[in-house]
Amino acid sequence: AFPTMALVEKRPRSPTGETQLVVKKSKTDLALAGIQRTSALTAPIMSLSGHGGEVLTFRFDPSGKFCASGSHDKDIFLWEVFGDCKNYGVLRGHKQAVLQLQWSPDSENIWSCSADKTVMLWDAETGKRVKKLVGHSSFVNGVCTTRKGQTLAASGGDDGMIKVWDPRVRGAVSNLTDTYQVTSVEFADDGDRVFSGGLDNEIKIWDLRKDDVALSMLGHTDTITGLRLSPDGSMLLSNSMDNTVRIWDTRPFVEGSRCKLVMGGHMHNFEKNLLRCAWSPDASKVAAGSADKMVYVWNAEDGKILYKLPGHTACVNDVDIHPSQPIIGSASSDKKIFLGEIEGE
Repeated sequence: AFPTMALVEKRPRSPTGETQLVVKKSKTDLALAGIQRTSALTAPIMSLSGHGGEVLTFRFDPSGKFCASGSHDKDIFLWEVFGDCKNYGVLRGHKQAVLQLQWSPDSENIWSCSADKTVMLWDAETGKRVKKLVGHSSFVNGVCTTRKGQTLAASGGDDGMIKVWDPRVRGAVSNLTDTYQVTSVEFADDGDRVFSGGLDNEIKIWDLRKDDVALSMLGHTDTITGLRLSPDGSMLLSNSMDNTVRIWDTRPFVEGSRCKLVMGGHMHNFEKNLLRCAWSPDASKVAAGSADKMVYVWNAEDGKILYKLPGHTACVNDVDIHPSQPIIGSASSDKKIFLGEIEGE
């Protein structure tokens, strides 16, 4: 499990422009305590604070050098993963809570969606907004982007619409109408299909060539709050208010049930936050946020809980696993983000 570890507290810049950094224990103390380090983080747990509201979304960039967080405070913060975890940028422009964000595969852009009914595309290097995509008539709960091929994004909202966006084109290139509020969307790697989850407990696979549902995957018994495509694109991870996390086989032809694994232990509560989920880069582990203030990590083969990571003092809304090192990032309603190392393979 997790030994008591040094905590590096990262605070926002002081008025003088100096960044205050409070390190509770030095590296040599840790070495003497016999704690085996597994990552290049400055300390085994780094605490990133500065958001003025609940942190609702968090992602490492594909290079693993940077991470981004979005909050109820309407801002997106950009952080360095290593060193002092410097907060090197703020993306301002959303008028309400930022509900989800995602990096482009080349780390150059960030897509975000918000309760202000918009989707935005940002230049992650300059911090400037590139596009404001308007068309949803209510909260936009989820946004995702293609990982290869043509750059497209999809968004899903409380208006029951799933919209597909091409940044070069004005307005949505596809409009898919669902019967219930949509909470989460993911693109298939073929670029022809979009997965959606929402209030009707079903995961739908939409065929963009027909603009219609090709398949519904049934099994969850309450609202789906998060979806995540596996690194190889063959499996889909889902988190639901029924207090299960499931792995689904999304390949075109599957014998038997598409639901491959059901995991539990974490919890959702009356706050009904959209708790997200994540894969490790080798697909051996999955992780999810939880209302009991813990970060849960499961073995993706047998569904056993590998870790219950403490530290947050409120609901953990989003988690992400670093692309190349055994580091888990978590975002919480306590306004903090933790970067914590777990044991290596």
